[in-house]
Amino acid sequence: MNVSTTLAGNGAILVLSGRFDFSAHRDFRGAYKALLDNPEVKEMLVDFSKVDYMDSSALGMLLLLRQGAEDAGKTVRLRPGEGAVRKVLEIANFAKIFGFA
Repeated sequence: MNVSTTLAGNGAILVLSGRFDFSAHRDFRGAYKALLDNPEVKEMLVDFSKVDYMDSSALGMLLLLRQGAEDAGKTVRLRPGEGAVRKVLEIANFAKIFGFA
């Protein structure tokens, strides 16, 4: 998986692409940790529009991001994309947990 980050005002967008599974945990954590540590970033959007696969470990990583964001006083929303990845996020009820953009 690839992760790219864009800063815009007090927000940041993390664009994920490829497979989001346990092998991506180090890259994903590194990307979001830098944003949690940045005092200028108040809102984060995780964009799944280029993700073609995700598993349950990815859901766990998102919950860890959410907890870290709450602890840092930041918000996280998801852009679920379409297809199977969106279905997984919907079934896991992540629209209610994070909110979809």
